[in-house]
Parts: sequence; C-alpha cells; structure tokens
Amino acid sequence: MLPPLDLESLSADPVEQFGVWFRDARDCDLKFPDAVALATADAAGRPSARMVLLKKFDETGFLFSTNYESRKATELQSNPNAALLFYWEPLNRQVRIEGRVERASAEESDAIHLARPRASRLSAWASPQSRPVVDRARLETRVRELDRIFADEEVPRPDFWGAYRLIPERFEFWQSRDNRLHDRVDYSAEDGRWIRSLLGP
Repeated sequence: MLPPLDLESLSADPVEQFGVWFRDARDCDLKFPDAVALATADAAGRPSARMVLLKKFDETGFLFSTNYESRKATELQSNPNAALLFYWEPLNRQVRIEGRVERASAEESDAIHLARPRASRLSAWASPQSRPVVDRARLETRVRELDRIFADEEVPRPDFWGAYRLIPERFEFWQSRDNRLHDRVDYSAEDGRWIRSLLGP
C-alpha cells in the first residue's frame, strides 16, 4: 500500500512531481508507461478522446505528435484547449493535466520523428490519418513503395506531421485508497505560481 498523499509529501512543482510518478510507472515494467488519453473538442465543444504516446515533458509542457490533418489536429486548430489523462494501474494512480496546446518547433518535431523506428516513420508518410481509406492492402503497398524511395537515406519528417505541446494550467494527482476515500491533489496556475489544494474524493 502506497503512503497517503498530502501537500507536504508532494513537490510544490507539479512537473517535478509528475516526473517522480512517471519514473515510478516506468519502474513497474509497464509496456507503455507513456500512454496517455488526449481529449480535445471541436469549435462547437463536442469532445473526442484517443490514446497517444507522450514524447517528452519538461517545464515548457508535454509533447505528443500527430498528422497535422488528423481529427485531433483539426480540433486543436479551432479549439486549442485540451486535457491529458495518465492511468498507471499497477500503482493505482492517475494524473490529469489540462491546458492549451500549440505546435512545437520544427526542430523538436524533427527530433521526435527521427527517434521513431523506421517503420513508424514510413507509416507517418503513408497514412492519411483520420480520413477514409479504400483498404489496408493499399496502405501496406504505399509503405513498401516509400521504403524503396527512401532506401538509401533516413526517412525525413513529412511536412504534414509533427509535435504539439500542451502547456499545463492545471494538474490533478489521484491515488486510489480503500473505501473510495481516494487521495486527490490539485495544482492550479495562478499569477505565475502553482496553488495546491486537497480535493474530496
């Protein structure tokens, strides 16, 4: 059983605290400790959510990548407010992060692209993400064609693919406790600093 959460036991900096919990999740040998639900909404406020992989995080925000013509990217273009939700079942912990999203720099996108396996980079070129396709066979054929085209070079980043950064405005750290009396700690950005408070379960 993990010790209960209280304001004294957590860092005053939510990004630093996230780093502690993220390392704990990686130490559990989870297949995808970096898997996170990303929730967006269109201009009318209709929500959608999907799983993505966290590519990087630091004091500037939390990075993920996608096709710039995907549904999530289209929604972020019209409504840049979004939320992330991490859930690490072996630890009975979750972290919610809310904020505004902006495109990361070309240099950051290039670095993320080049760190991916070659097959994933080819798939980024081949897939018309979120748009209809005739069948899977054509996608696979396109990947093989691209593999031949880029046979003697690194697969470059497509200009329609890149990284986004969620700049956090609010965090919530949640930890399961017996009898549904879960621990919840909120961090809200206010006048350039983080205000912490305990929340009822």
